[in-house]
Amino acid sequence: MAVLTEEQTMLRDAAKGWASESAPVGALRKLRDGKSKQSFDPAAWAQMGQMGWAGVIVPEDYDGSAFGYLGLGLILEETGRTLAASPLLSTALIGASALQLGGSDAQKAAWLPKIATGEAVATLAVDEGSHHNPARTALTATKAASGYVLNGTKTLVLDGEAADLLIVVARTGGAPGSTEGLTLFLVAGDAPGVVRTHLSLIDSRGAARIAFDGVEVGADAVLGEVDKGWAVLEPVLDRAYAGLAAEMLGSASAAFDITLDYIKTRTQFGQVIGTFQALQHRAAKWFTDIETTRSCVEAALEAFDAGGDTRALASLAKAKASDLAHLATNEMVQMHGGIGMTDAHDAGLYMKRARVTEALFGGASFHRDRYARLMGF
Repeated sequence: MAVLTEEQTMLRDAAKGWASESAPVGALRKLRDGKSKQSFDPAAWAQMGQMGWAGVIVPEDYDGSAFGYLGLGLILEETGRTLAASPLLSTALIGASALQLGGSDAQKAAWLPKIATGEAVATLAVDEGSHHNPARTALTATKAASGYVLNGTKTLVLDGEAADLLIVVARTGGAPGSTEGLTLFLVAGDAPGVVRTHLSLIDSRGAARIAFDGVEVGADAVLGEVDKGWAVLEPVLDRAYAGLAAEMLGSASAAFDITLDYIKTRTQFGQVIGTFQALQHRAAKWFTDIETTRSCVEAALEAFDAGGDTRALASLAKAKASDLAHLATNEMVQMHGGIGMTDAHDAGLYMKRARVTEALFGGASFHRDRYARLMGF
């Protein structure tokens, strides 16, 4: 586990306090029951921007705090504890990372200050099928006199309906399945030819299917180099994997705390069920899995701040977090018994969010395979 500095500890504590008071699980219920098709509460996102959380990894020159990936991971973990719906992952982590890793000075100046203050929502449009496989990109970007014309469809785009900026992975060369010939483009969310369709997910959060029908962009919309987008996309995805793993760690930790409190008070056969050895063994296994996952997640986040090859660590973190999320929510429901099966209890909300995040940006099997390849197993 990472040894946090005084500033990191203060940031974590501030995030924990805000999430419990301003974005409790009840806020997600309200979002779900309101059926507004929003993927997050704009007022809560505005508060995050005012607190500086949207600019944690953004350089100070662009109105951020440059506090690092571990700092943002701590916030994601705490918001994950209460299932807080926000564009922190899609915008503050993924969008900001893509612009910093591949953006020109003009692109950074245009978008990073807006992201840092929470004024703009950005997201990555990468997957086109039901499984995460960025190399299978088939959406085309054809050279034209004015720049490029985009045609194709992306699915499960996080916060896609609300996004002001779409970072689109397109194919300018090669064939689907190849990492060669990919190019990233910056596309305005309301550009002509962009058609966004709401996708209702089981976790009550929103995503979008986005069709690009003859969308014209200028040559200055290219993020990085033409045909060499993989060099930017892969490290951006690594950050997405680890950031999502941090959120999942928070959700699993909260599920553990809620369940532990329950088995310490629930009585059956005249005894507190927490005294039953079988439940003690299961809780002990659960706790050790949380701490192991925490070590993996923090190692990946610290590696981003330190620089170097982080691919294996990112996949290790996501694989461990996916397994943990599955275990944690199953145990939460089972140990709560009948009440854990009801909508009145929060267990179902944690389980539904877990099932989405397990698959999002690749499941445990995807990342175990990737980790094995990277490590030469």
